[in-house]
Amino acid sequence: MPRPTQPDDRVIARRRAVGEQIRRVRLHHNLSQREVCERTSIDAATYSRIEQGHSSPLLDTLIRIADAIGCSLADLVQ
Repeated sequence: MPRPTQPDDRVIARRRAVGEQIRRVRLHHNLSQREVCERTSIDAATYSRIEQGHSSPLLDTLIRIADAIGCSLADLVQ
């Protein structure tokens, strides 16, 4: 099985931008990371990696985060 390739700098920059946007939206809704984790059943370390841009969440995970925060999916990824 071939080894996965590392994403290029453009992809990493966009991933970080999405993570920062998720954080901004979460804070705008006055929610802590813990509250979002409890509402989504995502463990705290994983959620933190998403906000820091170190992890690429699945679409299903982004939908769960949007629902937990009370925003649209588009609000998270714009």
